[in-house]
Amino acid sequence: MNTNPLFVGIDVGASRTKVAIIDSRKKLAGYAVEKSGTDFFSAATKCLNLSLAASKSSKNDISRIISTGYGRKNVSFSDETKTEISCHGKGSFHYFPMGISIIDIGGQDNKIIKIDKDGRRLSFRMNRKCAAGTGAFLEEMSVRLDIPLEKMDGLARQSLDIVELGSYCTVFSATEVLGKIRQGKKVPDIIKGLFLSVIKRVLEMDSLGDNVVMTGGVVAHNPFLVKMTEEIIGRKVLLPEHPQLTGAIGAALYAIEAEA
Repeated sequence: MNTNPLFVGIDVGASRTKVAIIDSRKKLAGYAVEKSGTDFFSAATKCLNLSLAASKSSKNDISRIISTGYGRKNVSFSDETKTEISCHGKGSFHYFPMGISIIDIGGQDNKIIKIDKDGRRLSFRMNRKCAAGTGAFLEEMSVRLDIPLEKMDGLARQSLDIVELGSYCTVFSATEVLGKIRQGKKVPDIIKGLFLSVIKRVLEMDSLGDNVVMTGGVVAHNPFLVKMTEEIIGRKVLLPEHPQLTGAIGAALYAIEAEA
């Protein structure tokens, strides 16, 4: 009998696949993040192997695996699947056990999930209609500006005069950005304007409660978005230790509950 069983959550997103391994005390033992690509099964397998290596454990130590996210049904070796809404709620409530409004900004969609003080989901809103307000929007803009995506956060922090954009649409925004460049606007100011577009797009989806949590890969790699959001809503934003892993951790927590 395994005296220290491990529980695995696999979050297969359209852009990135995340795996989190937690022990019976709900402590994070290992994790990995990789591009999902076109083979979700292979991405999940690779992430699981990397996570096991990081936790210095083997597949024999795993008690249960739950998959979630866009490609959750492609993980044939998982014991069960859960929706990404449920897992993001579970993962966020684990870190902040109170009534919360969760803003999750992902590669292809964004979500606002409301959880009550007992961890029950009250409501959720999801944007799936276009790339506006998502990581894909910022990726496209980084290509248009010929700036590496990982440098955008640092450049936005250098802005002294934000350039606000009138369009949320990725295609129209690209044309507008090129126009701003021709007008001589500075790149840091344009990028801060792009960040503002992302935040506005998300905030228009739903109202927020007193306690706001932000999660997702976009937030993890662009923490200045959190600071800007705080300035707009006028209060502190809560951030999990690993914002990109929230869904995977939530799935792993469900795995523990299933084995109880």
